[in-house]
Amino acid sequence: MDNISNNDKSRIFSLFENMKKENQFTGIKKSSDSDILLIDFYNLFLRSFMAIPSMNNNGIHVGGIAGFLKTIGAAIKLLSPTRVIIVIDGKGGSMKRRKIYPNYKGGRSTKLRFNRSYEDMSSVELEEQGLKKQLLRTVSYLDALPVTCIAIDHVEADDVIAYIANDYYKDKNVYIASCDKDFLQLASDRIKIWSPTKKKLYGSADIANEYNISCQNFINYRVLEGDASDNIDGIRGAGLKTILKCFPIFKNDKQYSIQEIINYSDTNKGKLKLYDTIIENRSILERNYQLMQLFDTQIQSFTQLEINEKLDKPVPKLNKLKFLRLVGEDGMNNNLENSGVWLGECFSRLNNYT
Repeated sequence: MDNISNNDKSRIFSLFENMKKENQFTGIKKSSDSDILLIDFYNLFLRSFMAIPSMNNNGIHVGGIAGFLKTIGAAIKLLSPTRVIIVIDGKGGSMKRRKIYPNYKGGRSTKLRFNRSYEDMSSVELEEQGLKKQLLRTVSYLDALPVTCIAIDHVEADDVIAYIANDYYKDKNVYIASCDKDFLQLASDRIKIWSPTKKKLYGSADIANEYNISCQNFINYRVLEGDASDNIDGIRGAGLKTILKCFPIFKNDKQYSIQEIINYSDTNKGKLKLYDTIIENRSILERNYQLMQLFDTQIQSFTQLEINEKLDKPVPKLNKLKFLRLVGEDGMNNNLENSGVWLGECFSRLNNYT
């Protein structure tokens, strides 16, 4: 080594360190099931479609396609998973929750922030057509990537993701990429949630720091507050600050049941208005818990077998030529600049795991 310059030594050291990170010198070869990235497809696609005004070479809006692909590519580069699983809402997936609450997800609309100025997005009908077209086209791109796609009829993506994270991969490191705060209830030392909008990775400590609530009681905060995006009303007056004032116990690692929250409110009734409101509306708490909790998804055994069979299949390999052909057909060369290099940086590594 005496004849090697310091610059060369530095380069060799850096190369060695990078190769160690890829487990080429550690003697421990990672499998495809070592570190899992679960993608909440519709959540991330819809946000891209609504917020990203990207146009292709022909002046057609492609923000949903380009934004979604860039989002999952960025997540892969950041989190270095060994397997990526795209979970899509199944046909009729909301029916189970609509039986509990008929207004669940009622009145949802696509509130586009940037796109209405474009001719092909100037009406609700055109927006819906564009949304469906881009959604289906995005699935074509996914068919060329080394990812597993799962959609189960009559089951929502939230439940499938929760089942995979909690049960199928119960001993693995799992990342969930979604902007849906409901997934924060699943955070632990093993399960972490990546929020692309906040560009933040949430583990149990991160939730405690940001919300001053333990991840074990995050579901209780959500039950009280409700979820406007899913048209689930909460308890009147139950915002984060008021909830923290009324329930300092939510900082504890012990998860409190709905009945314990009601009992706590009954013990303190008259002290703060929220306690009385909770007692008067206990049915809302019970309903919201059924709608929002992801600890026990109650997925039927035959559905679990269907999910397991899809996960047990080999992960497809990257079809670079097909992907680049789609980019060319859609005139998206400027939307996905240096597509070949980008594919290599984000997806080629997934081909190395078996």
